[in-house]
Amino acid sequence: MKYLEFTFHTKPCTETVNDVLSALLADAGFESFVACEGGQKAYIQQALYSEAAVQEVVSTLPIADTHIDYTYIEAEDKDWNEEWEKNFFQPIVIGDRCVIHSTFHTDVPRAEYDIVINPQMAFGTGHHETTSLIIGELLEADLADKAVLDMGCGTSILAILARMRGARPCTAIDIDEWCVRNSIENITLNAVDDITVLQGDASSLPGKGPFDVVIANINRNILLADMHQYVACMAPHAELYISGFYTDDIPLLRAEAEKHGLTYVHHKEKNHWSVVKLALANNG
Repeated sequence: MKYLEFTFHTKPCTETVNDVLSALLADAGFESFVACEGGQKAYIQQALYSEAAVQEVVSTLPIADTHIDYTYIEAEDKDWNEEWEKNFFQPIVIGDRCVIHSTFHTDVPRAEYDIVINPQMAFGTGHHETTSLIIGELLEADLADKAVLDMGCGTSILAILARMRGARPCTAIDIDEWCVRNSIENITLNAVDDITVLQGDASSLPGKGPFDVVIANINRNILLADMHQYVACMAPHAELYISGFYTDDIPLLRAEAEKHGLTYVHHKEKNHWSVVKLALANNG
């Protein structure tokens, strides 16, 4: 699967500008963002790219006196381990409970849950706020013998952590074939079983489940469109954890969730990004 690599130059180049730009680009289908001098690089599947969508993001950025220009090239299929190593990819440490690192890291802190990943072409190393927010939720949740769905799984670190915490069976689904391959490799690296990896989107969910816990770390627009699909495959009293959006988006997402019988439990925030926990009273 081919990707396009965009370089966005932002003026002023501030954390706020780049965060808001990332959020809007995520809604337009971009999957990963890497800081660079003067702005950031962003990646999107070639088949999902829309020039009109990118132009709309650039022209409607809701921050006054901001100028953005961009260029793009076709991204190579390359060794992403080497790329992350060159760009100082550091282990992610969440308290003394969870550490996520790549195979090239040899000196990492000890933690209750140690997850090894090979990034390759699949994005999602755990550095983004939304991933770490969901990791925090999973570390607090009772997952023993719970059936878990990791929707939009990326590298499958969330499914792997859930399985390490006793969840079973686990299902990890992503639309990207690179993510599927990388997930299978990461599951093998971590010597965990009972995780099924599938390629697809929410339209592939009918007939699967029921799931006790559904994780969807995607973006606001996809979450809004697919909420009913998640609910349809959830068991009574199941929990749904959603992320990939800004705190300002919570009222819109909460309203959509409540239409489908979900109840807001709580949310947590990090650098304006949020995770929301929802619960299903029944599946009727």
